[in-house]
Amino acid sequence: MIRRLVPRLIGLAPVRASLTRGPLATAIVDRFVAGQTDADAVTVVAGLADLGLRATVDLLGEQVTRSEDAVATVEAYRRLLDLADRAGCACGLDVSVKLSAIGQAVPHDGRKLSYENAAEIAAGAAAVNATVTLDMEDHTTTDATLDTVVELRRDFPSVGAVLQAQLRRTEADCRDLAREGSRVRLCKGAYREPAAVVCQGRGAVSAAYARCLGILVAGPGYPMIATHDPALISVASGLIEQVGRASDSYEFQLLHGVRQAEQRRLAARGATVRVYVPYGPDSLPYLTRRLVERPANLLLAARAMGERRAGATGSARSMRWSA
Repeated sequence: MIRRLVPRLIGLAPVRASLTRGPLATAIVDRFVAGQTDADAVTVVAGLADLGLRATVDLLGEQVTRSEDAVATVEAYRRLLDLADRAGCACGLDVSVKLSAIGQAVPHDGRKLSYENAAEIAAGAAAVNATVTLDMEDHTTTDATLDTVVELRRDFPSVGAVLQAQLRRTEADCRDLAREGSRVRLCKGAYREPAAVVCQGRGAVSAAYARCLGILVAGPGYPMIATHDPALISVASGLIEQVGRASDSYEFQLLHGVRQAEQRRLAARGATVRVYVPYGPDSLPYLTRRLVERPANLLLAARAMGERRAGATGSARSMRWSA
């Protein structure tokens, strides 16, 4: 019920305003978004590398309907990759790209435009030993996105795909994609979808995730296990041990700003851990999905806002006491 209520609340003008400006907005963005610029993103990537963690960077923004805006997004990714290379943290970096951000929704030739733009980003990534993963969006784009992954892999075999366990079709997609060299990120899914195409209820989605995970872990591909659910992380660890996968043949993925201690714990156990790092000024759609997916994230942000205020009050008192 809460998950259904959150989108309605965010649709209200006062709530949207609180999420886009003011202290709560600042707390939410600081918690879950790396910043507005590519320099902000690279700073976070470098900090994660110092902790033994990898990153996949996502330039926020989607549903572009003008070709010039799509081209601007491609240029931004190229700048990001160049800056990461100059900072010495491009090798092993991944960038997450939404096809709707690079032209898929442009009228008439969107499919062709988004493919060409994705290929340009993939070429830029390959030049600095980075990779690209095509993010999945709502279910109406699943086939087109997976088709584009197949096309891109002809020239860039390392291009990754994303599958959402909440969709009923995903087990079949896992079987299709569990191939040698195939990189597949499995997430639960944060888009609101029609009841006919998704598993109903958290328990059903978790069960579907576990089934999909079993297919990917048993296959010869490279599973990217994107979840914060302790039970599913435990299931994944058990499956990995059962089939005897090498530590470099899979990875865990967790969101920036969420369960940092778990990120470090998994890395300390020898697993590859990659943090999903979003950045950019257009953060509201992303933050909305995070709140719909897990309303408790709002509590984390509110707590951070309280800590920031307490810290500011404490600093002011210190200044008064020292004066």
